[in-house]
This record gives sequence, C-alpha cells and structure tokens, in this order.
Amino acid sequence: MRGLIVVNSNDSYYLHPVGTPEPNHHLIHRAEHLHIPGGTCAHGNDFGNTIGDITRLFQLVDHRVKRDAWRTMKYMELFIVADHTLFRNQNLNLGLTKQRIVEIANYVDKFYRSLNIKVALIGLEVWTERDQCTVTSDANTTLWAFLQWKKALRARKKHDNAQLLTGKTFRGTTIGMAPLEGMCSADNSGGVSVDHSEHPIGAAATMAHEIGHNFGMSHDSQGCCVEATPEQGGCVMAAATGHPFPRVFSSCSKRQLESYFQKGGGMCLFNLPDTKDLVVGRKCGNGFLEDGEDCDCGEVEECTNPCCNAHNCTLKMGAQCAHGDCCQNCKLKVAGTICREAAGSCDLPEYCTGASPYCPANVYLLDGSSCAYGEAYCNNGMCMTHHQQCVQLWGPGAWPAPAACFQDVNMAGNTYGNCGKDSQGRYVKCDKRDAMCGKIQCQSSAKKPQGTNTVSIDTTIRFNGREVKCRGTYMYTAKDDEDDLSDPGLVMTGTKCGDGMVCKDRRCQNASLFELEKCVSQCNGHGVCNSNKNCHCNAGWAPPYCEKPGLGGSVDSGPVQHDNHEAILVTILLIFLLFLPVLVGSIYFWYRRENSLLNKWIKEVRRRSRETYRNTAFGRKATSGHSKAAFTLRNISTSSHDNKATRAAFPPKTCPRQPGFQPINVVHPFRPPPHSIPPRPRDPKPARPPPPAVKSPLVPTKTVVSQAKLPPPKKPLPSSPVRTPVVGPKHQPPRRPLPGCPFLAKELPPAHGQTLLVTVPPTNFKAFGTNAMSHSTRPSKPMPPQRPVPAIKVQSTSFPLKK
Repeated sequence: MRGLIVVNSNDSYYLHPVGTPEPNHHLIHRAEHLHIPGGTCAHGNDFGNTIGDITRLFQLVDHRVKRDAWRTMKYMELFIVADHTLFRNQNLNLGLTKQRIVEIANYVDKFYRSLNIKVALIGLEVWTERDQCTVTSDANTTLWAFLQWKKALRARKKHDNAQLLTGKTFRGTTIGMAPLEGMCSADNSGGVSVDHSEHPIGAAATMAHEIGHNFGMSHDSQGCCVEATPEQGGCVMAAATGHPFPRVFSSCSKRQLESYFQKGGGMCLFNLPDTKDLVVGRKCGNGFLEDGEDCDCGEVEECTNPCCNAHNCTLKMGAQCAHGDCCQNCKLKVAGTICREAAGSCDLPEYCTGASPYCPANVYLLDGSSCAYGEAYCNNGMCMTHHQQCVQLWGPGAWPAPAACFQDVNMAGNTYGNCGKDSQGRYVKCDKRDAMCGKIQCQSSAKKPQGTNTVSIDTTIRFNGREVKCRGTYMYTAKDDEDDLSDPGLVMTGTKCGDGMVCKDRRCQNASLFELEKCVSQCNGHGVCNSNKNCHCNAGWAPPYCEKPGLGGSVDSGPVQHDNHEAILVTILLIFLLFLPVLVGSIYFWYRRENSLLNKWIKEVRRRSRETYRNTAFGRKATSGHSKAAFTLRNISTSSHDNKATRAAFPPKTCPRQPGFQPINVVHPFRPPPHSIPPRPRDPKPARPPPPAVKSPLVPTKTVVSQAKLPPPKKPLPSSPVRTPVVGPKHQPPRRPLPGCPFLAKELPPAHGQTLLVTVPPTNFKAFGTNAMSHSTRPSKPMPPQRPVPAIKVQSTSFPLKK
C-alpha cells in the first residue's frame, strides 16, 4: 500500500512500503523530506507570462456565451504509454510496471481535483518488446515521434490525452516536454515525461506539469506562486522542479486555465468516461459512478455531497440524483433546461433530458465550419485566426501583416522566420504556400511584444510601392533547442491559411471539407453540423434533418425547451392583434346605437363636463359670504370702454335681413386738439382701440322728425361721451342704430377736408330715396340712446345739404 495524504496545501505526507525484507511494513514521510531529483521542462526555462498574461485577450474574439466551465466538473480520459526502457527498469516485470503507472495516474488525478478536473486512466500500454516510436535523448524528437504515433492510437482507442513515460534520460536537465494548448487535439494532445524519481509522485508531478501545458498554462513567472514556498515544493507549473515536489497550482495557472475554457478550449472534457474502460478496478469511493452504484462522492472522509451515502454509494432518502449538471437539490431538472451553454462561436449548447442527472455529451461545430465572419475555420471547437494571435502577442490594435511579410520572413529558415524544426533540430524553410503557417507576422504600434522573455524582430519590405514593417517575435531561453510547438510566435494549428486550407504540422493543408459539405447538405439549409456529423437545427426546425417545424437542437444536444420570455411576448402580441380590435369595434357599435347604456353614459359624462366648465368659468365672478361687498359701483374707465368698443368692432357673422329700411345717422367724430391729448396709461395687455363714431350719408330730401323727449339713459354715460350731431331739426332724437353686420363701402370725396364715418344699411341702394323718405315721415317712437355699430371710413365731396 502506498499513497499521498494531503492535509492542506502546506502539509502532506507520503506512505510507501519498506521494501522486500519487510513487505508488510510501511514508512510515512513528510512530503518535503522526500528526495526527488531536480529537472526542467523543455517547454522553456522561463516564459514569464507570454501566454498566461495575454490569454485574457481572447475575450476579444467573438463568442456567444461564456460557459461557466470553472465550476463544472470535467473529466480527462488519459492514456499512458510506458516505453521499453521503463519496462526494463522495472526488471521486465509487467505487473510492477502497470502498478507504477496506475500510482502515477492517481497522483495526477489528485493534483487536478483542485481544478475541478478528474483524471480517468482509461488506457495503459507497456512496450514490452520494443519501442513503437523513436525514443531518443532529444526531447523534441521524441515528442514529435510520439505525437505521430498517437494518431494511430486515437483510431483504435478514444482518449482525450496521451502521455509517454520513458525510462531514458534527455539531454541536459530536461525531464518533460509538451505543446501548448494541445488538449483534445488529434495532433497535439500529448506529451513526454521522464520517470526520473524513485517515488512515483516525482514522475506524477512532471506529468501534471506537461499536461498543464496542454491546458494552456505557461511557466509561472516571478511572484505568481504565492500558494507554496520553494521549501514547500513551490507550484506545479514552475519552470524547474526538484526537492521537494510541488503539490498545488498557482493563481496565475488557474487564470490561464479559466481563460482557455472561456475561449472554447477543452471541448472533450465535458463528457463522462465509460467506467468499463477504467484501468483501475471497481471500487466505491474512487469518485467514478460505476455499475451497481447510485452515486460515488469519493472516500467517506472527503465526501461532502448531501445526496449520497459515501460508505455504500447509495442515494439518501428522497434523493433522485447526486451528481451532474442536470441535478439540483437532489432532484432532476426539467427536460429542456440548458445545462451546458455554448462556450464560443464554434460550440453548441446542450440541454437536460429529464431522465438523467448528467448533461449530454459535449458536441461542437464540425471541423472546417466557417467562423469569425468567414475569416477562419473551426478546429476542435476553437476559432483560430491570425488577427487573434497578433492581439495575443502585441495587445489590442494589432493586425496581421500582409502575406508578403510572411513569405519574405519565413522563407529564410532561420531563428526569426521558419516553419518549425526537423528531426535534427534544424530550422526548416517555409515553402511559399506554407509561409502563412510559420512565424506570425503582425503590424502594431506597440513598442515591444507582451511577455518578459519576448523581443520583437522587425523587418521592412516594399509592398505595393511603399515600405511595410513586418513585426515578428523571438523568445529567448536558456537553451536554443527548445520545442517549436512551445513558441507562441508560431501560427497556431487550425488557423486558416487560404480558401479551404488550414495550418497543420507547420504546413498549409487541405481542410478536408468534404465531410462537412456532405453533412450540411442533409440539413436542408436550416441547421449546421456538429462534431458527431449530425444536424443541429436552427430554432423553428426539428432534428434530425431540419425539414419539419420544431424547437431546434439535435439528436445529441437533448430536447430544446421554449423560452418563457418568448412565449409571454407571443401571447401579448396575439392579445393585441386579435382581441383589441374586437374590443374597439364593440365599443364603437354600442356608442353609435341610440339609447344604449354606453351612449347614455357618454352623453351624461359630456353634459356634466360642460356644466362643470361653466360653473368654473362664471364662478370666478360670483360673490359669496363676506368676502365681497354687498354692492359694487360700475366704473366705466377708458379700458372698459375700449373693451366694449373692441367687442363691437367684431360683429357676429350672421346678419338677419331687416324689414324695410333703417335710418342713417351721420356722426362727426369729436377730436380734441393734439396738444391737449393726455398720455394714455399703458395697460399690461392693451385692448384694441374703439372705432370712431359714424356719420350717416347725406339725405337728398328734407326729413321731418317728430319732437320727443328723450328718456333718461339706462346705463351710466362715459366720462367723455362722444358728441354725435345729427342732420335735421334741432333736438331731433337719435335714430335707431343698424345691427352690426358686414356692409359695402363706397368711396366718396371728402367734405371740407373732414372724414365721415358712414354706416350703410344692408339693403339695396336702388330704393334709397323712396324708402328713406317714407320711413322718415312716419313719427318714430322715442328710443333710448344706443351704442353705434362699427363703421368704415369713407371720403365725401363738398356739396350743400337740402333744407
């Protein structure tokens, strides 16, 4: 029996058997007291935060929803291969070799549990006869050869990551090597590690480090690892390891891992492993749900699941489930509930089925699908572009340089421009068609690229008659023979390099779009193809072929549920479009119908409104109580006179026809001398001045006017009454004024230079003389003085009146 006992990040113990003399006796050591040989990772001596600090810039890439992958449990299906040298180091004992590999895998799983990643050993292979690929003392050559061999392994055994464990020693202090961000990739998801320690935990720390590179973690720069001191082993992603071994990941590594998931990396980690493929035997407490178990939350001491009994792996009373994204409060979520949102533009969402506590297997767009508005192709669920990598290296505002820059620099085949290395570690010149897959060339106004160990390599070329600066990067390390896959200045695998072409193995190769086109043709133009080559239908179309109406999704994603907000909106629109017109029509019908309740009610409301308005308007002049005097004296001032004259100046529009003919009053306006006119006080709102008095036209015949005493006026006279002389005998009473109405005006010559104001009756002028004489000869009843109606100014000629 052997194992690692972790109390906390600073306190852990290692248990192992004494050895052959006493097989039943065991020793326990503090972890920091274990002697583990030191070594370095050939990924680079110290890359600083060249990748780590700038992975946050991937957030600039277009993606729909950021998946909360950090809190979701993920599963890495690991395949470990032991080379022939390691088998010989274990005295050609196959059982001991397998046992050592299983122990190493368990320690790796222990390291990654803190990152919500379970490592499941689903495959183990020992090369007992000979090595199946080239394994030499050169780490780069060994890694390249193993990754090529891994492609054949993937065809016969599905896995997420493969690691080669060798008994040989690499040149220098290198004890491992792995490509960056290669997880889940068919080409780069793997690494090599040296079994350099007597204790399995030493090799496990190295393997965990190389797997971290596959997850996009770079080496910890100075100040990153605050979780453990060097005396306590430091952090897993330190550039060098030794005595004691590291046990924790730094906060920088955690941020880099989270950023890797957010941009769509690690698509294969969201699928549950098949427990039948597990190398270790079935056991309650290993954290994997196996046949015969309702749940498995680990050992009794570490189980914190409120729904699971840790001692027998059964559900507690009343619980329906204990694990999975579709399990909440020990109950299954409703079918159609989204359980895994799309992590990027190349990912697809999944939904709960209602029957399983686990989310369906993760699927994404089939490789070769267009993304980034046609500027790139999806590759393993990620959308890689030259622009994105330039932003990584130079910061926001950087753009890829013209293709001429890639050709001029990368065809040189030197440290600053190349298409990788060959098996001998020599730089390879890029062919013209492969130049876009070599060192990335950008244009940026930044002074230097981001990263502590990265410098800029500027090259100026002439392009279209002008000078263009091509900006590349070079990362200097302690060694010059570092792995080319680790250089962030190289174009990433899967980046588009032409129409239907992507970068692969540092070459611009065909994107193999035949399978994509074949799959898309089955979706009837209403969906896309997922990684299982099934149609993922758009909303409104049903799987599997998107030819019938439905809710969308695919046979792999689970049933899609209607969005509640969308249903509410549709209901409101239906009510508005269907019921509102009916309601308005009914109201109009009953309003137009006589004696209907609605008609009577509206009329009553209108009548009350008019009464209220009248009472409000006239109530302002009313007096009540003791707030007003008992009576008031009317004072006719100039302003009041003007207001009355103004009202008289605008007669009503209708003018009823009068019987007979009305008398004509000739009025000479009285005007005081100009120098005696007092200044008129200025009112806040000056009223319109009254029209001058009116004179009647001259009567050609002699008129007889009856003498009659005038009755006293009913209204008080103004302070300055207008003198109105009349034509005829002295003391002739004033005639009845004409009603105010529109009339015709004739232009007459002026009489003695005076202006006559004439009121013309609304009758025909043909019978002027006859009617006027007959009317004037009749005795008239004395009439009270009336206010003259408005008149117009006319000019009269000077001629004598007949007497």
